This record gives sequence, structure tokens and C-alpha cells, in this order.
Amino acid sequence: MSPSSNAFELTGQVALVTGGTRGIGRAIATRLCEAGAVVLVCARNEPASLGGGLEFVAADVRDPDEAARVVAEAVRRFGRLDIAVNNAGGTPEVPAATASANLVTAVVRLNLLAPFFVAQAANAVMRQQATGGLILNIGSVAATRPAAGTAMYAAAKAGLVTLTRALALEWAPAVRVNCVTAGLVRTEASAQHYGDEQSVAATVPLGRMAVPDDIAGACLLLASPLAAYVTGANLVVDGGGVTNPLGRRSAAVGSPDHRG
Repeated sequence: MSPSSNAFELTGQVALVTGGTRGIGRAIATRLCEAGAVVLVCARNEPASLGGGLEFVAADVRDPDEAARVVAEAVRRFGRLDIAVNNAGGTPEVPAATASANLVTAVVRLNLLAPFFVAQAANAVMRQQATGGLILNIGSVAATRPAAGTAMYAAAKAGLVTLTRALALEWAPAVRVNCVTAGLVRTEASAQHYGDEQSVAATVPLGRMAVPDDIAGACLLLASPLAAYVTGANLVVDGGGVTNPLGRRSAAVGSPDHRG
């Protein structure tokens, strides 16, 4: 298939985006909607306003029953599910030596187990469809460049990359599974995580932090017919990497604002 004006057309497809009410998740949901997809977003709390043609359901996808309910709700409302984006995630900064068992468990549940629960439920639906489906996991370069205070988050995100490859192997050819690994992303909370934006941007080869739409664009590419032969892939969207890390906060890459 050669590139054309409708290469990214998603009309008739149904998408689910977890943590889709703000930050990266909202950008992904909006981009998919603009491409023609019907998009259901979920988060633990309903936002004051959503708009943009997006639909909402409240859910905590860390609970496997809740994850299955969200997928079932997409099918109930729209009759199918073509794209499931596991975006919900995040972590506080806590030294590994003093991290409580409850915190460690919560971080792994949100960043690794929740994507699996959603993917498992989505796969059960998608493989019954003639056109199959796509599962997209949103990762972080903390998986390979961990920072102090984010040990379990980094480990969970590293696990997410491996999970992506394993599920792609098991669920092909009906369901494709890919990962988009985010670098430094400018969000409402990014300054407190990364520090001064100009100083941080100077460490990135492309000369700026990403914006949420950069991650959304990568997701649209992988959701489009142009990526029909891509599965088990990890697309790193980090502006070329960090050439001169500023310290522990600048290396704790991933969005502080992609949780749900």
C-alpha cells in the first residue's frame, strides 16, 4: 500500500484508551477520533469536560474485572473493538530502600498488570472479528534508562516491552501488539518532574521535549494500514535520546501525566 491522503483513515473502527482524559492519553484519543475512529476513554474519575467527540466510562483497570468490564462496555456501545491503547500509568518518586510493599504492588499493578488485564480482555473480542485488532502499550524510556526513585516503575515498564513481544507472538495473526515508548514529554506536571524545560531540551538531540501529540502521532501510525505488518515492535519516541542527563529527575522519563 502506498502512502495517500487516506492512509491514516480509521473510519468504522472502535478504539479504547485507558487514562484517556488528560495528557498523553487525551492526545492519543483525540488523534484517533480525528482519524475517524469512535473512541471510548476510561479513567478512575470523570473529567469536568471531555468534548472532542470522545465517550467516557469510569473504571479502575488495575482490577481485572474492571478491565474486562471496560472492554465489554466498548462492545456493548459500539458492537466491536479494533484498537485498545494501554496508556494509564505513572509513579511517585520513592527510594527503593524505603518503598512499602503496598506501594511496590500498586506501581506494578498500574504499569504492568493493568495493561495485561485490558489486553487479555481485548484479545478475546478482537480475535473473533474478521479484521482482528491492535493493542498498543504506552511505555517509557525509564525501562532502559531508570532513575533514582523510580525502580519499580522502570522495572514494570521494562516488563511491558517484553509483555508486548510475548503477546504479539501468542496472538498473531489475528491481533497485533505493539509498544510506543515515550521520552521526555511536556505536560502540565512535567516541570516538577524534569525541571526547567529549556535546560532539559538542550539534552535532547532534536532540541525540545516531546508534546503529547508526538506520542499520539506514533500511535496513529501503528494503528493505520501502513503498519499492517508490524507487530511485537517497540517504537521509541524520544527525540534521539538524552545526550547529557541532568540528574535523576531528567532521566526518569515517561509521562508524569499519562495515568488514569
